[in-house]
Amino acid sequence: MSKRLGRGLDALIPSLSVNDDDKVVEISLSQLRPNPYQPRKTFDEDSIKELAESIKQHGVIQPIIVRTVLKGYEIIAGERRFRASQYCGNATIPAVVRSFTDQQVMEIALIENLQREDLNAIEVAIAYQALIDRFKLTQEELSMKVGKSRSHIANFVRLLSLPTEIKDNVSRGTISMGHARALVGIKDEKMQKELADLTVSMEWSVRDLEEAIQKLDSKQPEEKTKLKQKKRDPYIDHLEESLRERFKTTVKIKQQKDKGKIELQYYSKQDLERLLELLQYMA
Repeated sequence: MSKRLGRGLDALIPSLSVNDDDKVVEISLSQLRPNPYQPRKTFDEDSIKELAESIKQHGVIQPIIVRTVLKGYEIIAGERRFRASQYCGNATIPAVVRSFTDQQVMEIALIENLQREDLNAIEVAIAYQALIDRFKLTQEELSMKVGKSRSHIANFVRLLSLPTEIKDNVSRGTISMGHARALVGIKDEKMQKELADLTVSMEWSVRDLEEAIQKLDSKQPEEKTKLKQKKRDPYIDHLEESLRERFKTTVKIKQQKDKGKIELQYYSKQDLERLLELLQYMA
């Protein structure tokens, strides 16, 4: 168990350590399926490739933990090893088969992932909230169990109140945890979205966003309904909206008199490849 977690979590889940008494079996990758309670929605492709290279040289050193389900096995711990083995083209993977209830499976998935530092802020927030709901904990009780301050827990959980579009930006990394915390304090959802869009398009720092919010707070109530922006050509706005629908990503048209440029945002290597394919198809 990671030292970043409080010892209280040991009582919430059974041990996942593999010892000499455990029977290790080779299980076909085709018989395995991921944990349905896995809070991690994305896996870093580069880290999976690095792990795959290690597996090619040394094999899977630590067996994964699974449980028996209908039509095969469910991964309880070790999905990265499973994915890396798939990447290698391996047919099987060493595993230890154990019995777990659905509740234990959920607990393990949440707590195991909270020990990792590469979860995005929204995944962490969802995991904290799930632990609170599952174990009927207060934020104070959870903070003691995971070895974090109550304010740390509260700051993450508050992110879940943001509009879906903003949470998606946080998950992709186009808006940071600091940006998100600043936006949470704004009660008007439309204003939140407008400021989030400006943060992405103008590449604002957290400080830039905080200053924009302070300026809004200093205005009269009737002036807070919209941001002070340069007048834009409605035709350009329509084109941006059409391109956003076509490419399923943020599109900005920057115009200066009769010339300008079109910017397409991408959020991963896969996303870039998707956009390139669309552009080649349209050529």
